[in-house]
Amino acid sequence: MNPQAKLIFTISLLLGTAITISSNHWIMAWAGLEINTLAILPLISKSHHPRAIEAATKYFLVQATASTLLLFSSMTNAWYTGQWDITQLTHPISCLILTSAIAMKLGLVPFHFWFPEVLQGAPLTTGLLLATVMKFPPITLFFLTSHSLNPALLTCMAILSAALGGWMGLNQTQIRKILAFSSIAHLGWMTIIISFDPKLTLLNFYIYSLMTAATFLALNSIKALKLTTLMTTWTKTPSLNAMLFLTLLSLAGLPPLTGFLPKWLIIQELTKQSMAPAATVISLLSLLGLFFYLRLAYCTTITLPPHTTNHMKQWHTNKPTHITIAILTTLSTMLLPISPLIYPLS
Repeated sequence: MNPQAKLIFTISLLLGTAITISSNHWIMAWAGLEINTLAILPLISKSHHPRAIEAATKYFLVQATASTLLLFSSMTNAWYTGQWDITQLTHPISCLILTSAIAMKLGLVPFHFWFPEVLQGAPLTTGLLLATVMKFPPITLFFLTSHSLNPALLTCMAILSAALGGWMGLNQTQIRKILAFSSIAHLGWMTIIISFDPKLTLLNFYIYSLMTAATFLALNSIKALKLTTLMTTWTKTPSLNAMLFLTLLSLAGLPPLTGFLPKWLIIQELTKQSMAPAATVISLLSLLGLFFYLRLAYCTTITLPPHTTNHMKQWHTNKPTHITIAILTTLSTMLLPISPLIYPLS
């Protein structure tokens, strides 16, 4: 792709995100989401492969439908209450339509079918944008309207997302699809707590973005798209694979690592809100995700290829992305001890 075109699309992405997260008016938020959608489409389809074109088409149709529902929800609310302010969403029908629209934008169950297919058709760097940056504006709208939305509906959607995200990721061999179902399961954790402590949702999203960025950049560096490819990378870049191993365990939410922090705080808050059964169910469902993260980690570091070639191991490289991966992996694995500092900052 032309560097100038790529720069324009990147600036448009940042602009659309900034417009949505800083707006008070529904029309401005909608305009920011539309700019985001139009800017990411060329990045999805830049390889001109039929699967990439199909992914871009699916993404466009789903996001256009979600934007239409969001606009319809805000217009219905304005018709009944005369308010265009995002925080003044009070009409119950508008709240229900908005929940559907944002669930469609994010890929929450039952509107999750498009996300694994789109991520599978996109390059790894674009997949990183789809899994993190493109989810930030809808999460912000969720945050601003959380007091108006139905907690029972959100809890049901969250538990279903955690269940399906874990269950459907078990049988996958494509790494991008595994990470897509992982994203759906993490969105379940973010959604279940948003009615009770919206700041915890944002904290969970930030930590999830850190861990996902480290994973995608490491996979992009070793050019691994399938589990079979991942099995042969240990002999080439052992240090990078070891870092990827730790990041995957952090994504699974194992206790000594950063990924345990949001799960711990969410379970604690749900227990305070007398929702111990929901906390128990979603904790048990995270074990499904733990299985495929362990399988990825096993393929990354423990499995060796049957015929290793004699060549120098790439311990030292001059790629600037490796510095970024090192920083992100450090943050993805070692933030748990300073959790008393992180939570008040959020």
